[in-house]
Amino acid sequence: MAYALLVIEIDIPTSFTEATRSGEAKHWHEAMDDEMLSLMKNKTWEVVELPKGRKAIGCKWVYAKKDGIDDVNPVRFKARLVAKGYAQKEGIDYNEIFSPVVKHSSIRILLALVAQFDLELVQLDVKTAFLHGNLSEEIYIRQPEGYEEKGKNGLVCKLNKSLYGLKQSPRQ
Repeated sequence: MAYALLVIEIDIPTSFTEATRSGEAKHWHEAMDDEMLSLMKNKTWEVVELPKGRKAIGCKWVYAKKDGIDDVNPVRFKARLVAKGYAQKEGIDYNEIFSPVVKHSSIRILLALVAQFDLELVQLDVKTAFLHGNLSEEIYIRQPEGYEEKGKNGLVCKLNKSLYGLKQSPRQ
């Protein structure tokens, strides 16, 4: 029960409106700005007119608080823009969703070689791993809430790179 109470007290917003109206709105805006900067830097999409016969899928903001470095920044605010992949249609928006995975035996062999030859092993974490996968399908999403481009109302984003939430993201 004590654990459940700790989880409830975190107070993480579930929508853009909640995040902008919360007492921590400044932190959430900074987190969303960081995410949008990353998306723009990676040229994840271009704003275009929706072609006839195509449908744009939605997107939403997902928020999280992560433990930071003690004394420096106790809590990090994270915002991630996620596509509503459940609206995708097979054969139109995606073909395959199978994601290649590594076998445990391959990892064990690699670790054994590192130990045997006294090598150094370093872990690499790619912050925006999904955003590096080029898409072969034409997928359109609505402009992110709160970040619609001025003068481009009614236009959509044509994805060039994969985005979290798409059915094919893990494969990319």
